[in-house]
Amino acid sequence: MNSQSFTDRLSQDEPLVLAGGYLFEVERRGYLTAGEFVPKVALEHPEVLEQVARDFLRAGSDIALAFTYNGHREKMRIIGEEHLLEPLNREAMRIAKRVAAEQREELGRDIFVAGNISNSNIFDPDDPATADQVRAMYREMVGWAKEEGADLILAETMYFFEEAKIALEEIKAAGLPAIVNVAVFATGELRDGVSPGEAAKRLAEAGADVVGTNCFQGPHTIRPIVKDIVDAVGGHKVCAMPGTFRTTDEHTTFFNLPDPGNTATLPHDRTFPDSLEAQNSNRYETAEFGEYAHSLGVKVIGLCCGGSVIHHRELSERLGKPSYLSKYSPDMSKHFMYGSDSSLPDVATSFRGQA
Repeated sequence: MNSQSFTDRLSQDEPLVLAGGYLFEVERRGYLTAGEFVPKVALEHPEVLEQVARDFLRAGSDIALAFTYNGHREKMRIIGEEHLLEPLNREAMRIAKRVAAEQREELGRDIFVAGNISNSNIFDPDDPATADQVRAMYREMVGWAKEEGADLILAETMYFFEEAKIALEEIKAAGLPAIVNVAVFATGELRDGVSPGEAAKRLAEAGADVVGTNCFQGPHTIRPIVKDIVDAVGGHKVCAMPGTFRTTDEHTTFFNLPDPGNTATLPHDRTFPDSLEAQNSNRYETAEFGEYAHSLGVKVIGLCCGGSVIHHRELSERLGKPSYLSKYSPDMSKHFMYGSDSSLPDVATSFRGQA
């Protein structure tokens, strides 16, 4: 059991780390089909999902996130497996809860368990029927998460304000704390024309415990969005979770990132979503974002698509929160080429400048 509630923890000065990016991490390990991106790993290879959750917590995450991103009725309909919807959601929650309990004991600190809902891909502001469908989808997922013991719900990658509002309403109706993150395309607005700052302000006023942004932008190009949100909400708790890709002023999101060094013929002439390896930001520039977000007073800081264990570990350390895995952080003192330790043989110094 945690020593305090999630909402109590939010009132403390120290930021919380939230490791996301389960979808890309599981696909990178080979256990998820790119394209459909449905998290069936919870049912087909629970041991893989357990290890990802364990690694993220050992890297410093304060929250065990149930991997139910895209685990909603619409995605299950597309792949013809709606009968797996409830089992998938419940098993993902059970895995998160089980690993959180294990790591609380191992690490000796509070770890909160979050249910997860995401963009529906069917919401249409011009079709009221889609709002009802989205509400029903979120209601059942939040209900299952609550029954399985969630401490809070993360609603993420919400690129319509009205869809984010529906998600928040269903979370609050269930009596659970809510983190609601909007996602912003290259236009700088949500798809229904609302600015990220205005969306966050309205969501905070509607009762979200934490508001923020995730995904689409990398650690550099997401900064103006985070600043806009922080300025708009006036001291309300904020979450920031970039993807870990080197987006630029020209390509502000990772959807159209080029790969000028590529010599292979890509299957679909773009790097997103399955050819982004060469565009990944390194651990140090990613962790610098964490410092920036913390300087703005952001309360929940994490990483989304592309974020690996080493990214999260470095992020935690930069925030003054060394993790269990910090004992494996880089130490070049004994490196054969760069090391300065007296135990190294003299011949090691001869490599310097020749590599």
